[in-house]
Amino acid sequence: MKLWTSRSLLLRFVIMPVQCSNCEQKRAVLKRPKTGHSLCKDCFFWAFEEEIHQTITSAGLFNRGETVAIGASGGKDSTVLAHVMKLLNERYDYGLKLLLLSVDEGITGYRDDSLETVKRNQQQYELPLKIVSYEELYGWTMDAIVKQVGLKNNCTFCGVFRRQALDRGAMMLNVDKICTGHNADDVAETVLMNVLRGDIARLRRCTAISTSSEGDGAIPRCKPLKYAYEKEIVLYAYFKKLDYFSTECIYSPNAYRGHARAFLKDLESVRPSAIIDVIHSGETLSVKEGVKMPVQGTCSRCGYISSQALCKSCVLLEGLNRGLPKLGIGKHHRLHGKILAQEPLTEQEERKLKAVDF
Repeated sequence: MKLWTSRSLLLRFVIMPVQCSNCEQKRAVLKRPKTGHSLCKDCFFWAFEEEIHQTITSAGLFNRGETVAIGASGGKDSTVLAHVMKLLNERYDYGLKLLLLSVDEGITGYRDDSLETVKRNQQQYELPLKIVSYEELYGWTMDAIVKQVGLKNNCTFCGVFRRQALDRGAMMLNVDKICTGHNADDVAETVLMNVLRGDIARLRRCTAISTSSEGDGAIPRCKPLKYAYEKEIVLYAYFKKLDYFSTECIYSPNAYRGHARAFLKDLESVRPSAIIDVIHSGETLSVKEGVKMPVQGTCSRCGYISSQALCKSCVLLEGLNRGLPKLGIGKHHRLHGKILAQEPLTEQEERKLKAVDF
């Protein structure tokens, strides 16, 4: 899998004996992967920041006076997001109160180290920080979950728990919105994943730059970096000398997203506009009339958003606590009634769930 680093990008784009195509005064230090323009540092910074400002204003992501939690992992995307959000909030007087919100999944040698970066960011950007952990919210760490389920489907647990943990943390902080560091590459990968899975419901909403809170009680989320290329985020962080954590999660090499990412990089090498093309395809998707879509409701147990009687998080937790991790993997909706009624499973049902092909 090709991972973009500041070194690999600089080797490809940086050293060029040409003038900046924007100001025509300073020497260009990079060729923008997104546009092909050769720019000096200052012009690149301005162009990158202004494009994010245009994304924010054209989509009406924020309203003056709102409290906004920035999902902070310590990685390049969330660090650049925190830096740029603080900068634009001051430059254009958005009138926002910004906070950092982090999730501690409980991954020794990875998340504990990245959270040290987040704590330094807190001091550097002078923003309040709240950390919520899987252990305090669910009674499980990812280290403990992986010991039970293995490495094949662990990302399913982590992704579901992290989304809910961000919401719970945001509720504790009483914020109006959450913004995350999802970039253009992330969005395009998600479109491809949902196409490959045949998941029409998620495919329809995965390109949305913000989620609505109308009628569902959830805190709205938005993606200010939706149209920012991962390559340019890396270059911005490098030239700005931002403090970020660059180690990949030790449990993610087998993640399904990695296959979509590798495929997208191959497409991009042949067609540089592939990332934006895939996003635009997802944005303009239409579903023929008569296709039945899931109806959003709330979980009968925890009250979280769910299209089933039990939300995915509660089903996963039930499986972990019963020693039946496969309960949350695959289609076991028929068992939800028994779980809600606290009824024991039959021997046959338990045998099937214990025959886990992790």
